[in-house]
Amino acid sequence: MSDKYDVIVIGAGPGGYVAAIKAAQLGLKTACIESWTDKEGKNRLGGTCLNVGCIPSKALLEISHKYEEASHGFADQGIIAKDVKMDIGKMMERKEGIVNQLTGGIGGLFKANGVTPIYGHGKLMANRKVEVTDKDGKTKTYEADNVIIATGSKPIQIPPAPFDGEHIVDSEGALEFTEVPKRLGVIGAGIIGLELGSVWARLGAEVTVLEAVDTFLPAIDQQVAKDALKQFQKQGLNIVLGARMTGAEVKRKLVNVTYEDAKGKQEAKFDKLIVAVGRRPYTDNLLSEDSGVQMDERGFIFVDDTCKTEAPGVWAVGDVVRGPMLAHKASEEGVMVAERIAGHKPQVNYDCIPNVVYTFPEVAWVGKTEEQLKAEGEEYNVGTFPFAANGRAMAANSATGMVKIIADAKTDRILGFHVVGPQASEIVAQGVIAMEFGSSAEDLALTCFAHPTLSESVHEAALGVAGGAIHIANRKKKK
Repeated sequence: MSDKYDVIVIGAGPGGYVAAIKAAQLGLKTACIESWTDKEGKNRLGGTCLNVGCIPSKALLEISHKYEEASHGFADQGIIAKDVKMDIGKMMERKEGIVNQLTGGIGGLFKANGVTPIYGHGKLMANRKVEVTDKDGKTKTYEADNVIIATGSKPIQIPPAPFDGEHIVDSEGALEFTEVPKRLGVIGAGIIGLELGSVWARLGAEVTVLEAVDTFLPAIDQQVAKDALKQFQKQGLNIVLGARMTGAEVKRKLVNVTYEDAKGKQEAKFDKLIVAVGRRPYTDNLLSEDSGVQMDERGFIFVDDTCKTEAPGVWAVGDVVRGPMLAHKASEEGVMVAERIAGHKPQVNYDCIPNVVYTFPEVAWVGKTEEQLKAEGEEYNVGTFPFAANGRAMAANSATGMVKIIADAKTDRILGFHVVGPQASEIVAQGVIAMEFGSSAEDLALTCFAHPTLSESVHEAALGVAGGAIHIANRKKKK
């Protein structure tokens, strides 16, 4: 078989494997390079997302939520469950089983679509040549008409708390605890920190989350953020804002953490410390000096709106380029690039990419926040509806949070869609679809929603934009 391909994809995560499959479906001879290996040294497809990110973390979130509900939530519903226990080993087996099934499934999809997997570390050379070094150190060079870089990202390590793999860990290490830590510290109150903190708090850990900024989840709508913060605090998460970490030292199997907040210098001791302050592009040893691809000082690859780099025939998608580090964003870009290589002209709508925090309650949003619109001087109307007034949410013992819809004051076009509450990750899709089609709040208000459903809260929030909600008192609109 020739070592020349129409498309070579470097990286088999959500951006890479999707791009490879789509390219092959469009009739292009395609190969996908992946360096990931498991604990036994076996090759694994799926990248960070499937192996140590989205999928395993959601498995632990689901299992821990069921445990929490059985331990504390059943009694209110008349279900008596005594001596509920958690088998951490079994939980981890369940997580690994899901990961194995999904990563193996990608191999099956590659075979079904004619994608050639190549295992090893890929490095882009000049003129779209890719040098692959396998796990034994042997190298081989491949050529392609087009190369798609989709190498993803890795956790950021900060000087005050270097990872030791046992007591101070990154997000990957937090998925491998063999027992519930008595006291758990989390550095960073972002999506990853909140999710991992929630998992172990539900299983019995005393969790403290230290966040350097003074605002909780500053990137999201602050009405929603404040609601979410109250719920997390009720669950026992000790979230300390404005806490700048200054050091971490392991002594006698405890992590001694020092930080500064509004009250001055503080100290805390933890059995485990998770550092979740963000991720950086995984571009280590990825590009030769003459590859023609340019990066900024943080390692992000420069691309245009269609994910083209400055090097002819070279593209980059996902976490290695600008924009949010989200698996679904990477997949959308991967499909776009594959189709553009095949001669089509699709475009990713970056205004309609949803974000989700998979805690309980979940937090999800798409589009603009009130804070952004105020800063831009835009006029808008808002409709909100609490799940506390939703019959299905009450029946499910999940009546916390709200749906919030923001619409342009003149055109009524939906500008932002925000949810905190049960199944927010599913409900936000309704907002994404509406915004993708340029819907107005009135369009949703005139849509019939099944009763009783959580989605009726979307209907009521849409009605509320114009002051016409039925099942809650409407806020008086400013004249």
